[in-house]
This record gives sequence, structure tokens and C-alpha cells, in this order.
Amino acid sequence: MQALLGKDDHAAMTSVRAQHAVLWSTPVVALVLLLLFLLFPGFFPPMSPDMTAEQVADFYRDHTALIRFSMVGFNLCGIFVVPFFVLILAQMQRMRGQSHIFAFSYLAAVVAGATLFALSDIFFAVAAFRPDRSPDLIQVLNDLAWIIFIAPIGMLVAQFVLLALAVYFDDAQAPVFPRWVGHYALLTAVAMAPSAAAAVVHDGPLAWNGLVSFWLRNGAMAAFVVVMFFVLRSCYKQQAWEHEAAE
Repeated sequence: MQALLGKDDHAAMTSVRAQHAVLWSTPVVALVLLLLFLLFPGFFPPMSPDMTAEQVADFYRDHTALIRFSMVGFNLCGIFVVPFFVLILAQMQRMRGQSHIFAFSYLAAVVAGATLFALSDIFFAVAAFRPDRSPDLIQVLNDLAWIIFIAPIGMLVAQFVLLALAVYFDDAQAPVFPRWVGHYALLTAVAMAPSAAAAVVHDGPLAWNGLVSFWLRNGAMAAFVVVMFFVLRSCYKQQAWEHEAAE
């Protein structure tokens, strides 16, 4: 029995160390993704849905090399943001009671969101693969890339709602995350939800290049990652302290 407990303690401590390593890799991944985001010429300013087919085709012909480079980078590095959200999942699994139900649903939402992000990269890359093709075809591919990148927001909203529910169902006497994390997750969901309209709106704040659908959506996600980085760091310190106290 003592040997079994010793193995459990070692596994728990190893898990904390592994999660800590992943957490501190997040700023590096975030910096790489930010640089790729800045390098893609279609984000500053965001391309307008009202651009003509000829204007879209000219954009891809004029920036072919940079578009290809940034999309290859996103395809290689974009998936590395998933471990950060798995860290949140790992903490959700430490919660007591019914919160585990929300944790597995949260994982499914993370995987769905990462898949759609990868698909949008592919469509941007395909549009730049043959920049001499028909402008109408390039415009279709560009529309697909932008709409898939911005509009399918359901799985992201689900992530934040599921996290909030897990926080609210956790043990109020010894919570893993402070209760304000649930409130903040819901606020982030509310900020991101309107970008679903980017699939049908051509201009204004809800268009894919608009203040709400592009800037608020992406800004809210970036802010959430920054905030949760510090929350997770605090959680691991508490988890390590609890492990040491139990020895």
C-alpha cells in the first residue's frame, strides 16, 4: 500500500511539473503566433468583404510569398496553443463533484475550435497556391477562409460557458479556480458571440473585418489567454504546496 501511495505521489508531482513546463512554453508559442499574425498582410487592415474579385486576386498576387509563409507558420505552430487549453482542462478535472462532466465537453470544444482554425489556414494557403487562377475562384477561397476563421464561434463560446459552469459547480469551500474566473469566462463568451454574424454581414462592426467581429473577438481571446496564464500559475503553486503539505 505504501509503495502504491508513493507511486501516486510521484505521478502527481510529475504531472505538476509537466503542466508547469507547458505553461511556461505558452509565452513562446504566443509570441510566434503574434509575429505570424502581424506578418499576414490581410490582417492590417483586415480585408473587406466588399472587395471585388479583381481586388482580391490582386491582393493574393501582390503578397503571394508572405501569405504562403504566414500560413505555413500557422499550420506548423497553431496547434501548439491547444496544450494551454488542456492545462485548463487538467485543473477542471481537479474540481469536485459534477465539474468533470463539463471538463470532457470542454475538451471536445477545444478540439473543434483548433480544427476550424486549421481549415481557415488551409483556405488562405490554397487561395495563394495558384494566384494566376480566375479572380472569382480566388474570391470564393478567400471568402471561405475568412468566414471559417471568424464566424463559427459556437465552439469557442461553448468553451467559456463550460468553464464558467465548472467553476460554479466546484466546491465553494475549496475551489480550484476563484469564482471570478467563471464570471470572466462568461463575459468573454458574450464579447465573442456576435462575430457569428460575420457569415452574413458585409459591412459595419459585425462584418469579418469589423470592430466587433475581428478586433473584439480576437482581442477577447488574447486577453483571456493572458489572464488564464496567471490564474494557472497560481493554481500550480497551490497544487505543489498541497502536495508538499501532504508528504
